[in-house]
Amino acid sequence: MPELPDVVVYVEALERRIVGSLLERVRVASPFVLRTFEPPIESAAGRRVLDVRRMGKRIVLELDGGLFLVIHLMVAGRLRWRKPGAALPRGRGLAAFDFPDGTLLFTEEGKKHRAGLWLAQGEDALAAHDPGGLEPLDLTLAAFASALTAARHTLKRRLTDPHVFSGIGNAYSDEILHAARLSPLQLTTNLDAGEIARLHRAVQETLTVWTDRLRVETADGFPEKVTAFRDEMAVHGRYRKPCPVCGAPVQRIRYAENEVNYCAQCQTGGKVLADRGMSRLLKADWPRSIDEWEGRMGDGRKDGKAEGRKGTPG
Repeated sequence: MPELPDVVVYVEALERRIVGSLLERVRVASPFVLRTFEPPIESAAGRRVLDVRRMGKRIVLELDGGLFLVIHLMVAGRLRWRKPGAALPRGRGLAAFDFPDGTLLFTEEGKKHRAGLWLAQGEDALAAHDPGGLEPLDLTLAAFASALTAARHTLKRRLTDPHVFSGIGNAYSDEILHAARLSPLQLTTNLDAGEIARLHRAVQETLTVWTDRLRVETADGFPEKVTAFRDEMAVHGRYRKPCPVCGAPVQRIRYAENEVNYCAQCQTGGKVLADRGMSRLLKADWPRSIDEWEGRMGDGRKDGKAEGRKGTPG
């Protein structure tokens, strides 16, 4: 799912292209994408774009007449800037926004139809789409600490709660927690002042560094490689690859359709956190420490077994 750095770069690219331009037409190709019917989507056509803003992980196009187009990319939604009148790709195309100088395509790479488009009339209607999370880059240490510790949850859950912090998701929370050297399962109410300060610094530095990095990558173009998995990341999406700090293999916890990636050496004192599925399957054979995990993997390679084979730890 595109998160704060990705959405910021999308917004900046759109500002350069469509603010002040006339939205000539909206083409809706998928019956699943449009989530509102009043006002009708046709009423957006013929209006000028006054502003583009980020609302959490949503992108908002402000049109004259008090109308707001709200785009939520969810997991697999993406935006593409193409020549005027460009056709929507078959199967993946959700909607198209036609401007005099180009067409903004709204696509979805997955098959679960999670991405959405809303049209809101007025600021009050728009506010209903705002989860209300605090902007992490604007928070003082005291404000961050207050929001973080207001409820007893794991750090992973608290950081990714859109009602608490705006724009942080699965990918960047992994990177933040690695930078802060904190376990994703550490409870918010069990942190000392130094750990909270370290986490606050990691949040601001990680999001700033990645936003700047994506800006450089995009330059004056349009973001085309929006992904949650990047080679430069320390742990996210890097299961079994070496941690860039200590060299230990990156671990994971799988749940539902997501996984948490972390370095046991840097974040959990060498303890391998239980993965629900594999720990239930292996029971007593599940490795409890990074040394034991590496030993098991080493034994597997000596026996000629393929790394990552079904039934091996992790």
